[in-house]
Amino acid sequence: MKKTVDVVGAVIRNEKNEVLCALRSQNMSLPGLWEFPGGKIEPGETPQESLKREIIEELDCEIEVGELVADATHEYEKVIVHLITYFATVVGGEPKASEHEKLVWLPSEQLCSLNWAPADLPTLDKLLS
Repeated sequence: MKKTVDVVGAVIRNEKNEVLCALRSQNMSLPGLWEFPGGKIEPGETPQESLKREIIEELDCEIEVGELVADATHEYEKVIVHLITYFATVVGGEPKASEHEKLVWLPSEQLCSLNWAPADLPTLDKLLS
């Protein structure tokens, strides 16, 4: 049986209503695909707590977590990813790419131009609907 991994992602929007997109680096799984930044939920954490911690670790900035965007599961070859995404805004610092290859801010209508990781597609659909 495949292992299910619970992860959270942030749909971070700026004052121009652009969305922060993160490119997975070559040393991550699914290199070269785009994702909403975030990470694994640790035992004892709420998804919101995990998201705040992960964004500090990954992007070196602080966020305020808003409402739920999507809650979806995607089955990869070796693992099942349960991804919960939330809207978020930066409340301290500026996002920096430390683990990701690069970060870009895009208006919603341009999000489809990127090659997204499959688990992030339900969130993308919600944003575009």
